[in-house]
Amino acid sequence: MVSPKASEEVVLKLKEGDIIPVPYGAVSWWYNDGDSELVIVFLGETSKAYVPGEFTYFLLTGTQGILGGFSTEFNSRAYNINNEEAKKLAKSQTGVLLIKLPEGQHMPQHCNNSTDKLVYNIDAALPDIHVQNAGLLTALTAKKLPFLGEVGLSATLVKLDANAMSSPIYAADSSVQAIYVAKGSGRIQVLGINGERALDTKVKAGHLCVVPRFFVASVIADGEGMEYFSMITTTQPVFGEFTGKTSVWGALSPQVLQASLNVGPEFEQLFRAKIKKSTILVPPQN
Repeated sequence: MVSPKASEEVVLKLKEGDIIPVPYGAVSWWYNDGDSELVIVFLGETSKAYVPGEFTYFLLTGTQGILGGFSTEFNSRAYNINNEEAKKLAKSQTGVLLIKLPEGQHMPQHCNNSTDKLVYNIDAALPDIHVQNAGLLTALTAKKLPFLGEVGLSATLVKLDANAMSSPIYAADSSVQAIYVAKGSGRIQVLGINGERALDTKVKAGHLCVVPRFFVASVIADGEGMEYFSMITTTQPVFGEFTGKTSVWGALSPQVLQASLNVGPEFEQLFRAKIKKSTILVPPQN
């Protein structure tokens, strides 16, 4: 990767579970030097893209690169080469985005120091929340990976055990979530404004869901469990919770809770007691 205004590239070694922020304007290349398939999921903020909702790729080489777009005259003068050299520069690479390297061609080796500063393995990190028989949740913000602040994003990884649940939460800071299902399957419900159910569907590995700002989302895993990764459009997300010790229900006074739910004191006390014992990750029902 070559960051904007950098004088040289930084070569990073990646493995399963790694997260790497790529700033706006950075030039990057990706190479699989292993003997198995490499899957990279790109998630980011696209509201300022050339086409909102889509990544704007800026290709340097190949049939869609800028070298092939400029005329021979412009390339020869810009790079101080003759016309034949300019044609070779622009036309030699006939591939588009993904290419296969010739046998025996090698790429640069990675730099250990840079990898430690720019890459974070969320799989190996200690979880922020771990509930027995339910799963774990690991959050990644600029506090853990300062470089993440340059892209204005944060992330969470949720691993649900079989039939476990991630209880309803919402982004109280108006951020948007993009949820990518990495493993397993389950069901997700997303509630929008006025309590309308915006989404109620089965999801599996490879599926991507978007939770708009102020919408509430909840997930229940199938029998094989479910693992999903969320990209959040802020560096310090603030989530509102409806269960557990920080539940908004538990914060309300008994009189307000009784009036808003139209229930008596006995049911209100039962509901409040159940909330205090609950967690954001819920084990399967017996």
